[in-house]
Amino acid sequence: MTKPFSVRELVLRVQAAARRVEERQGRGDMLFGKVRLDPTAHRVFLGTEELVLTATEYRLLLYLAEHNGELCSRGDLLVEVWGLAANLNTRTVDTHVKRLRHKLEDHADLIETVRGAGYRFNGGAV
Repeated sequence: MTKPFSVRELVLRVQAAARRVEERQGRGDMLFGKVRLDPTAHRVFLGTEELVLTATEYRLLLYLAEHNGELCSRGDLLVEVWGLAANLNTRTVDTHVKRLRHKLEDHADLIETVRGAGYRFNGGAV
């Protein structure tokens, strides 16, 4: 901002900057107990500690969380997370879910196995 400037212009610019920061911080955060997903920053937190997830683990967790309470078949996950054909007979989904549950520690029960059908994210009301 160059001088001279009016106080009114300064106030308006500060308000606009504060509004942008507020929008960026609050946009899209999802909280499930102590697990917080921040899609804007592409980060996941367990309490105050950030979880180190692979890109695929993050996409898997985000997809499940966005479909909270819904059944997600292995075929749906293969298509939406991996970009593969739904009819592939692979254990990659199960392997990634197992690793993700391990990283979620005491909150592994957020991801429920629906036998013979797929997985359901049980995050309760968002």
